[in-house]
Amino acid sequence: MSDLFWLTDEQIERLRPFFPKSHGRPRVDDRWMLSGIVFVNRNGLRWRDAPSAYGPHKTLYNR
Repeated sequence: MSDLFWLTDEQIERLRPFFPKSHGRPRVDDRWMLSGIVFVNRNGLRWRDAPSAYGPHKTLYNR
């Protein structure tokens, strides 16, 4: 499933300080979310058309 990621490990590590901290409920993996957002924007899709592998479309939209 590594073909679902749009960013490398090094790129994610550089972005990690900008991700919000978790308060209470555990966060969904930021790498999955960011890859889903890039996928939707790059392909010109609606949020609900994102593959389910990236998680719920509402979570992608809210991020």
